Amino acid sequence: MEGCILAIIHQQPTYGYELSVKLQEFGLSDVSEGSIYPLLLRLQKEQLIQGTMQHSEVGPKRKYYHLTDEGKGALKQFIMQWESIKLPVDSILKKGGTLS
Repeated sequence: MEGCILAIIHQQPTYGYELSVKLQEFGLSDVSEGSIYPLLLRLQKEQLIQGTMQHSEVGPKRKYYHLTDEGKGALKQFIMQWESIKLPVDSILKKGGTLS
């Protein structure tokens, strides 16, 4: 999940609720808004993302997150790891057939 969050934030600075919506739009509908914020806090403690308060056109200020240099490195590493297991896992699942 962390890699997906880093990838979305890399596309553009994003606030928590917006991140939750984007994950759902990509098909991760089981991810609740309540589970996003602990992940954001952990990523911030690990200095992979940084949050800045910005004015909102509607309502109170929002904390927008962006990647740090360490976060960009972590995202590159996640992509490399994902690429190395994606094809083998797909191959295993295809050979295993479908469950009935």
